[in-house]
Amino acid sequence: MQRHTITPRPGWQETVEAQGLIYPLTRYPDDSLRPYWDESAYYEFTLPEVEALEEVVEELHGMCLAAAAHIVEQDRFADLGIDDPRLAGLIAEAWRRRDELPSLYGRFDLRYDGTGPAKMLEYNADTPTSLVEAASPQWFWMEERFPGADQWNSLHERLVDAWRRQAKLLPPGAPLHFAHSAGDELGEDLMTVAYLIETAQQAGLETVAISMEEIGWDRLAGRFVDQRLRFVRACFKLYPWEWLATDRFGPHVLDTLDNGGGTGSTLWIEPAWKMLLSNKALLAILWELYPDHPNLLPAYLDGPRDLARTTGYVAKPLLGREGAGVTIHPPGAPEAGVQDEACCYQALAPLPDFDGNRVVLGAWVVEDEAAGLGIRESAGLVTDEYARFLPHVIL
Repeated sequence: MQRHTITPRPGWQETVEAQGLIYPLTRYPDDSLRPYWDESAYYEFTLPEVEALEEVVEELHGMCLAAAAHIVEQDRFADLGIDDPRLAGLIAEAWRRRDELPSLYGRFDLRYDGTGPAKMLEYNADTPTSLVEAASPQWFWMEERFPGADQWNSLHERLVDAWRRQAKLLPPGAPLHFAHSAGDELGEDLMTVAYLIETAQQAGLETVAISMEEIGWDRLAGRFVDQRLRFVRACFKLYPWEWLATDRFGPHVLDTLDNGGGTGSTLWIEPAWKMLLSNKALLAILWELYPDHPNLLPAYLDGPRDLARTTGYVAKPLLGREGAGVTIHPPGAPEAGVQDEACCYQALAPLPDFDGNRVVLGAWVVEDEAAGLGIRESAGLVTDEYARFLPHVIL
């Protein structure tokens, strides 16, 4: 793994916008615009290195599924902050019926510097973004800048194939709705959903685009409806399950949830059991089940324990996003104790520093297989909304 600088292509902004990346720039607090898509540098990997990372990702995915089974079997929903017995029961039912429910993709965030084993930082298996830039613009960038090279990137083909395979799990005769929140000011969710619609259409599915705020409730029929008053029988939602289940329409979601038994009215993708994987409590349960695993970091739910004096630790809110609420505590720092907000306390493993840039690897899983890589850089130790996306190649 090496970082190289390179001159950006003339007109790169217009190029990546035409390839689906509608926000190639990020607005900073000083009102300046700086590249989000950053092709002034790229990362190079060897093929054996990528093949080893693929094996790690698929092993981690399997471990996460085993941890989900453990949570359900041992009724450990309270450790995830899920204290509604009804919601816990529906999640457990979804897990037991998972073979009957469409489930598409997820993204591991990994710490990796090219020398030691990759370390799992977290797993977003419910509403992962940065998909478009990983699947499309970086592939076309490679073809233009490094013809004949390769890339860890089979995302598009795998997504299309996944929709084809899972079409039989969708309600017959009904279109598949794709929803995102209209409150997405950046456009990232809109862009991601638009791309996933394209992959579903290439798989032969009938699709309907809608915002979450446009979904209505038909009181007489007891069903969700779209703008044309059609029943929303199946819906891919780029909207976190913890919001979906607790918003003011949450009771209707739970009342009409189709968990594969055919008795509900709305089949949501991702399914409810994905809440088990996108919760940071998963990190502590994994460490409990697989202590000293080379691709895991020590993590606990009851406090930092000995991490405060050894490695230092990171306190992560169980449902935090984009680095929000994350606090870093170096070894020997004054003891902060247990946070007021429910957190997972994970060993501090500072992101690798490449020429002053802190890098995190986003490794994609489609269904159960490793499918691609997206790389983000940040100035600090927390990968936040000001991170930059850089392409990569296998040479």
